[in-house]
Amino acid sequence: MLGGVRIRAFVLIELAVVAVVAAVAGVVLWLPDDDPRPAARPSPPVPLDLPGLPDATAPVLMPGRPGEPAGRAPANEVSPLAAPSYNNADVRFVAMMIPHHEQALVMARLVADRGDNAGLRSIAERILAAQEPEIKTLETWLSDRGLGRDGGGRHQHSMSGMQSAEALSRLTAARGAEFDRMFVDMMAEHHQGAIDMAGEVLVLGEDNIINELASGVVVEQKAEIVRMREALTTT
Repeated sequence: MLGGVRIRAFVLIELAVVAVVAAVAGVVLWLPDDDPRPAARPSPPVPLDLPGLPDATAPVLMPGRPGEPAGRAPANEVSPLAAPSYNNADVRFVAMMIPHHEQALVMARLVADRGDNAGLRSIAERILAAQEPEIKTLETWLSDRGLGRDGGGRHQHSMSGMQSAEALSRLTAARGAEFDRMFVDMMAEHHQGAIDMAGEVLVLGEDNIINELASGVVVEQKAEIVRMREALTTT
C-alpha cells in the first residue's frame, strides 16, 4: 500500500516538472507586441552586376533643325518618338519629284558649255548644288518606308513642267544667246511645275519632312525664276 502511494507521488512530481517546462517554453516563444527589443532588420539587397546592359544616362544624339547643329541629351530623359505619319499625297510627291529634279540637273549641266550668260551659269550651279542633295533625301525617305522610286507603282501621274525629249534635244543643240533664252523658258516652266506639285502636297500631305522640303521648293524655285529672267535681261 505504501509503495503505491510512493508511485503516485512520483508520477505527480513528473507531471509538475513537465508543466513547468511547457510554461517556460511558452514564455520564450511568445513575444508581446510592446517588446522593447528591436526587431531584426533584413539585410539590404545586393545590387546585381549585369554586364551588357545599356547606360540609361549615356548621351543620345538629338538632330537639329535644318542648318542647326545636333545636340545631346541623357537617354533616360529622351522620350521615344512616335512613328511619323504620311499618306498617299506625300508618297506621290516624292515619287514624282525625284525624276523631276533629275531632269532639272540634266538641263543645268548644259549651261556651262553652251550658254553665254554668266548669271545663268551661276544659277545653274546653284540648281546643281541644291537639287542633287534633295534627290538623296527623297530617295532615303522612300527607302526608310520600304518604298521604291515608283512609290509602289500606285502614283503614276503626269509631272507638271517636265520637258519632252524633243525639247531637250533642241536645247542641247543650241548655243550662245539662243541657248540662254531656251534654257530660261524651259527651266522657268520646269520650276513652276515643281512649285505646283509642292503646293499640292502642302495641302494634302501629312509628313513633316516633306512639308519642310516642299516649302523650300516653293520659296527657292520662285526666287530662281525671277533671277533667271533678270539675268537674261541684263545682257
